[in-house]
Amino acid sequence: MKRWLLIAVAAFATAGFTALGIWQLERRAWKLALIERVEQRAHAAPVAAPGPGEWAGLNRDNAEYRRVTLTGRWLEGRQTLVRAVTELGEGFWLMEPMQTDEGFVVLVNRGFVRPGWRDNTAGPAHLTGLIRISEPHGAFLRANAPAENRWYSRDVDAISNARHLTDAAPYFVDAEAANGATADATRAPVAGLTVIHFRNSHLQYVITWFILALMALALGVRVARSR
Repeated sequence: MKRWLLIAVAAFATAGFTALGIWQLERRAWKLALIERVEQRAHAAPVAAPGPGEWAGLNRDNAEYRRVTLTGRWLEGRQTLVRAVTELGEGFWLMEPMQTDEGFVVLVNRGFVRPGWRDNTAGPAHLTGLIRISEPHGAFLRANAPAENRWYSRDVDAISNARHLTDAAPYFVDAEAANGATADATRAPVAGLTVIHFRNSHLQYVITWFILALMALALGVRVARSR
């Protein structure tokens, strides 16, 4: 009875480790495709930001990290500070709506600011940046509290509703840093902090899980052959 129990455990472990290895292979393929897609889009020549006629078809696969240009004017008094942790420390993303010359509104992440930062930008603006898809809070982000003006995720719909924005795009744009600009928190807002390099350790996990699967299989075979 004990022998058959050990065989069953070894078989279950082999199947489980193999499944985890296959899953990591799939994750690796997805990560490599993501890296290639982001690299191509983030360094491509900028195009016009998608207008209302394209919004329904936008998603992470076909739009995120697309490099775009925006021209318009900042909407005074409608800034939103979203908590952030960056290479410059803890602070906020400065989210500010732009009324574009095409007639629609786009939320722009103008960059990182430290607690206590104050500004009230108005007037014309022109910038280049990367499209980002809205970030409703999930397992790793706290829920926003619009009534208390506490924001933890860049949720475009929630921010647009709180700031009474109409004709707002379903995405936001991470502004690029000016040519030659360095990440200096004393010259806020600090743009150009979008993470476009992603860690890829999936091959290491693939090898680990498959080795464990082989070890479990070998154990099962040894037990099955023993008297």
